[in-house]
Amino acid sequence: MLLFTDLLAKAGFSPADVRLLRHQTKGPNGRTPYLLWRDQKPAFEDYQCVQSTHNRTSLAAPIWASFVAPPTGGTLFAGLYSAKRIGHAGEHWIDPLHGVPGSTLTSHALDRYETEPIPDLADYAGRLWIDWGSGTRSWVQRADRQNKTICELTRAFREDAFPGYTHFLARISELQGLPATWVTALSAARGVYLLTSSRTKEQYVGSATGANGFFGRWLNYAQDGHGGNLGLRSSEPSDYQVSILEVSGSAATQDDIVAIEQLWKRKLQSRKMGLNRN
Repeated sequence: MLLFTDLLAKAGFSPADVRLLRHQTKGPNGRTPYLLWRDQKPAFEDYQCVQSTHNRTSLAAPIWASFVAPPTGGTLFAGLYSAKRIGHAGEHWIDPLHGVPGSTLTSHALDRYETEPIPDLADYAGRLWIDWGSGTRSWVQRADRQNKTICELTRAFREDAFPGYTHFLARISELQGLPATWVTALSAARGVYLLTSSRTKEQYVGSATGANGFFGRWLNYAQDGHGGNLGLRSSEPSDYQVSILEVSGSAATQDDIVAIEQLWKRKLQSRKMGLNRN
């Protein structure tokens, strides 16, 4: 069994000097530290270098080992950083995850740290996965007190394979963070889908008939919350879960797909027990 502390020691670092940081906060529109790290590395580094004074004691170490939580689960190594507190963050610092001044997000003052990527172990960033364990709420931990098991090491950074249309499940807020291969698959298929809300206990059956398939249709909900549907417009706003009920063949016309949509509405009784109005 290979532990992350073993890797630190082999690279010449004392685990006592290292803090493990698992960034997992979700911002508006499905933005996460993982997406910042994947798509906007400077924004990710700006995000992690400002921390609440409440965390000052737990972050007091010269080295941070940063990890991110992809939307499909797990804990992915993002890199080693030297870290030194240099003072307070300005009141007008904009949190890259939320897009608002960081001072509005916490009742505590904000510290700014000077962080620099450490080249050691940089080749493992995006390739090494650890088992963080059950204490995901404890997002800062001492490396010398936590023997995190390395559970996977890939040849290159890769995201999870598309699970297939039948097994696909996601929330509207997660759509724009999906892997590119998933977006391609969802954009290429048309058919009938289901929206469900665990909060309001409501469901809605819809159809995707446009050129951008399921993904293009669902983006409408991400933009305005209702996609122009009367039932959804009249319901409480919710981060709906999306799933696919049936994929239509490439030869199916728009009328064919709408006919299948009507059948699913009857099967699920989504007019009587859901948000469908026609």
